[in-house]
Amino acid sequence: MTSGESIRNITVVGTGVIGNGWITRFLANGYQVTAFDPDPEAESKTREAVERAWPYMKKMGLADGASKDKLFFEQDMQKSLKHADFIQENVPEREELKRSVIADIDKYAPAKAVIASSTSGILPSVLQSDCQNHPERVIVAHPFNPVYLIPLVELVGGEKTMKDSIERARIFYESMKMKPLVVRQEIEGHIGDRLMEAIWRESLHIVNDGVATTEEVDASIIYGPGIRWALMGPFLTLHMGGGKQGMKHLLEQFGPALKLPWTKLEAPELTDELTEKVVKGTESQTNQVDMEELEERRDQFLIEIQQVLEKYWPGANLSGRL
Repeated sequence: MTSGESIRNITVVGTGVIGNGWITRFLANGYQVTAFDPDPEAESKTREAVERAWPYMKKMGLADGASKDKLFFEQDMQKSLKHADFIQENVPEREELKRSVIADIDKYAPAKAVIASSTSGILPSVLQSDCQNHPERVIVAHPFNPVYLIPLVELVGGEKTMKDSIERARIFYESMKMKPLVVRQEIEGHIGDRLMEAIWRESLHIVNDGVATTEEVDASIIYGPGIRWALMGPFLTLHMGGGKQGMKHLLEQFGPALKLPWTKLEAPELTDELTEKVVKGTESQTNQVDMEELEERRDQFLIEIQQVLEKYWPGANLSGRL
């Protein structure tokens, strides 16, 4: 298998929010998907999730042959893997469970199939450690919610992973108009989640200390750095903040501030008081708007902002690779 085009049948193991997002994206790109999940209600939940997201996939553009009818469920994991060209694992984020499930997938899946885990933080070397057949085809392919619209997927190989497995996955995800980012070395939380965790940690401190409400913290990102980050990310944003000399001038002028003790290195204790502030704050922000309506707003926004990004991103005329 040398390209995304040689993949036809995909098996998705675990059909929660992330698994269903993957299923929607795979179906919209014309693939046949076989899903396995021990939850007796999984199939109905998945089909409902696909149905809700399908109008947005139409707006993004369906591939030739794309159909919701290409989704099949199997009650036996071994049977679900029988004809798999590619496997996406999405079971709950518990190390022992993931290791066990991936070892079983490795036992039953065709040797040609890449096994990609959606884990947000577990190292691929850990995930592949119990595989007896082909640990070299186990990788991390960490997406971002909603998977059917967000293009980034972080690809990480473990100690036993062959480069070919990463490359096959990269080509496959890229064929679905995703932006695969090959992470150079294993690191807990990969890249995106580590950056989000830093902001989340500081946000909790700010709310806990009474500096701002959850709504005010969100506003500080939405109407400030978030707009710039959506186009350029943190480094290029700061590069432009240095004027004609760019990052060189910025580091000379503001570099010393990096040593100031502005930020907290550890998260605050999640006390009952802090929990109440965060829960009540976020509930107040939504103003009793139900989650499905919020998802609809979010999805339409994501479609439109990606259209703008394609037009204005500084590298828009360069290669699509990250």
